[in-house]
Amino acid sequence: MLELNDVHTYYGLSHVLQGISLKMTEDKRMVILIGRNGVGKTTTLHSIMGFCQPSSGSIFFEGNDIIGLPAYKIVQSGISIVPQGRRIFPSLTVQENLEIGARSGPEKDNWDLDRVYELFPVLKARTGNRGSQLSGGEMQMLAIGRALMTNPKLLIMDEPSEGLAVILVKEMGRILEKLKERGLWILLVEQNVKLALSIGDFGYVMSKGKIVFESSADEIAINDEIKSKYLGM
Repeated sequence: MLELNDVHTYYGLSHVLQGISLKMTEDKRMVILIGRNGVGKTTTLHSIMGFCQPSSGSIFFEGNDIIGLPAYKIVQSGISIVPQGRRIFPSLTVQENLEIGARSGPEKDNWDLDRVYELFPVLKARTGNRGSQLSGGEMQMLAIGRALMTNPKLLIMDEPSEGLAVILVKEMGRILEKLKERGLWILLVEQNVKLALSIGDFGYVMSKGKIVFESSADEIAINDEIKSKYLGM
């Protein structure tokens, strides 16, 4: 589904990604990218989405190299992102925020308003409320719902549990499990390592712009050396 090969990305003179390689395959449908703050996780996602252009390397999505494509073309190819900080439109209603991202998919069970409201009943109750009137948890649900409305094959999520209360973090885990059960491919960056390891199939650990360890999520969860050295656990 997705393959990054030796990707290097700069911000000005700062060499942020220093040869990132990772894969999402049939047995790795939920892949987690974890590491301390500032190691390049979000830059990796932005490189995939075309928000910043790698200087070298390749990024293949369903066998097609997407480096150099504008972000809207990458979304049209079947990738959508839930950005860090939610970035919903505060002046638009819940329904308008969802509809602005609507895009038809190839399947009969496409994501539409009804399916999003089924996943997030609270959004249906708030459908006429503006984005600025929502709680943090509701904003995160709306950001996920908006991404789903593009009917992606691959959903990229950047810190979905950030700023949420403990009870809502558990709810976020339930939502991610449900999306995984529905067959959606997910690439997840998540600072809550315990949550990420509990739901992921495979994990890549980043440090200083490089992948320093890769293994199944279960194996990372019991590797005390990796957790202590690179994850602060």
